[in-house]
Amino acid sequence: MMINMMVVVLLMYIVGNLIFVSKQKHLLIVLLSLEFIVLSMFFIMLLYLSYIEVNMYMLMVFLVFSVCEGALGLSILVSMIRTHGNDYFQSFNLL
Repeated sequence: MMINMMVVVLLMYIVGNLIFVSKQKHLLIVLLSLEFIVLSMFFIMLLYLSYIEVNMYMLMVFLVFSVCEGALGLSILVSMIRTHGNDYFQSFNLL
């Protein structure tokens, strides 16, 4: 049962990375794929820490940082939509 869960979680991680690496034109899709990767990493840590039977305080710290990362990405998305009118990567210059 543990091996099946690990295979599913690793498949989630690989799919999230494939979506992130593929050429997307919307910032929202990239941010959602990053959150999907963070969710799969959370499940990996949950399975590992429950397997070795230790306290799961590290999961709380990881969740705090992932929520901060999500809020930062959402604020960047909102500021980009306010300044440029859309979330296309082609509509703004990175320089």
